[in-house]
Amino acid sequence: MISRRHQQGTTAVEFAIVGLVFFTVLIALIDFSRLFWDMAALDESTRRGARIAAVCPVNDPYVAEVALFGGLIPTLETQHISVQYLDAGASVVADPGGAGYGSIRYVRVSIQNFQLRTFIPGLPAMITPPSFETTIPSESLGRVGTVDVAC
Repeated sequence: MISRRHQQGTTAVEFAIVGLVFFTVLIALIDFSRLFWDMAALDESTRRGARIAAVCPVNDPYVAEVALFGGLIPTLETQHISVQYLDAGASVVADPGGAGYGSIRYVRVSIQNFQLRTFIPGLPAMITPPSFETTIPSESLGRVGTVDVAC
């Protein structure tokens, strides 16, 4: 039989190993939850941007500001947000503010080339999520009758 004197440090070593695994899993679980929350926020950002783009004047910079969702995701910037105006066949209208204005039927807002940062030990620091986009029918596009209205 082994005496207790020879086993005094085993509990501390076992706790260190189990604690390392436990806290790594805990941090990973929290970070994955945050990543899913960020992806839901990105999806909502495109929906909000498309809703505003459908009622605001064509190429209004306010659309990108609304799609930023008030800084909810700190690394999301206007360069990641794309607003496109589509015709009845879902093709991009070449000159939405000019000659192509009458053919606009849909508005698409998308977030592309965006990366999310992770804090999980052992995983890459940056994850590229899929691009998010929302397409809805255009409404007033900033016009009420023959009068242009600002957002």
